Amino acid sequence: MPTTRRTLLAAPLLLLNSLPAQASNLTTPLNPPTPWPEVVASLPQASWSGSAQLRFLGMSIYQAQLWVGAGFRARDYGQFALALSLTYQRRVSAQAMAERSLDEMQRQTTLSAAQQADWLAAMQAVFVDVAANDRLTGVHLPDQGARFWLNGRRLGEVADPLFSRRFFGIWLDTTTSQPDLRAALLAAAPA
Repeated sequence: MPTTRRTLLAAPLLLLNSLPAQASNLTTPLNPPTPWPEVVASLPQASWSGSAQLRFLGMSIYQAQLWVGAGFRARDYGQFALALSLTYQRRVSAQAMAERSLDEMQRQTTLSAAQQADWLAAMQAVFVDVAANDRLTGVHLPDQGARFWLNGRRLGEVADPLFSRRFFGIWLDTTTSQPDLRAALLAAAPA
């Protein structure tokens, strides 16, 4: 395929990355969902905080669910254990997840070149490609770092508390690119 034609075909995909996504289904269910086994194993006393569907140009990307530990306060999310599960509605590559995560983490604070390289490498080592109906769960343990599971199977961890805080800040920090999604995830959590 000629280079010009490839560029023209890729242009709409590049544009998609620059547009904001939207959260929907922002209501609190009458019966909170049962935590996934990896959530129960990691946070036995966890309580459901909220959920939302992330949509991008009308396409459903994932359903997010947040469980939080005892005493959780939204404004101090990084100081509390929590679990976030994303059930994907479409295929997403591990590389795309890692790169997008790093971009979103940089919204919270400026990262040094070394941090960017280290954190990207850490995510590339742990993340895997996901398909529709795959569930990726991350657990934030404030003094330890982040642990990750795919469909209940442990993938690994990043033993860096600052990485973990920034990673979960993608959804929970006040600087998130998705404030409606944040509000829905924190719907049942104390401010």
